[in-house]
Amino acid sequence: MAALVLNKPAMLNKVVKTEYPLIDADPHASRVIRYMRPSDYAVWAGLTAGFPGALYLWEMADPTKMKLRTSLKLSGFLGFTAGFLAAYQRSSLRFWGWSENKREEEMDLAELRQRAQEGKPLYGSSNQPAWVQQAAASNSQWSQLSFALFPMFNLVNHPHHGTDPAKYGVKKEEESS
Repeated sequence: MAALVLNKPAMLNKVVKTEYPLIDADPHASRVIRYMRPSDYAVWAGLTAGFPGALYLWEMADPTKMKLRTSLKLSGFLGFTAGFLAAYQRSSLRFWGWSENKREEEMDLAELRQRAQEGKPLYGSSNQPAWVQQAAASNSQWSQLSFALFPMFNLVNHPHHGTDPAKYGVKKEEESS
């Protein structure tokens, strides 16, 4: 009986009504990064420079006798990491339809329609068993909301994305027979 539960094809746990259309409920990390906008890169750069900049200004306001070289390197790394996570989250919010996503919607339609016309799986193929794909999707879905606690990315190709494949031109198995 447990095998039947694990192999259920539909997986979307939570449906959230948003002002903008849902593109992908659990986008692969490579898609999130490819779809980043220049404003996401600006946030990333701003946080990367902001961390050591704030530390330097703090040192100017309240000087210490320590050398700042190591502290500035560490704050630069922390700023780079925080900037990446912020940019990644902003891009993910557009996939979920939580912010304006017209550009991403057009890119998604073009990319996945092309894959459907070529006969490729929409979201890539995976050599993982179905239960592993489902577990990976369960763990990574909505994970961008808790980056501060535990950064987790979707690195597994799976079919659980909360969208109807028919909008990309994929026919159901019954129709194609």
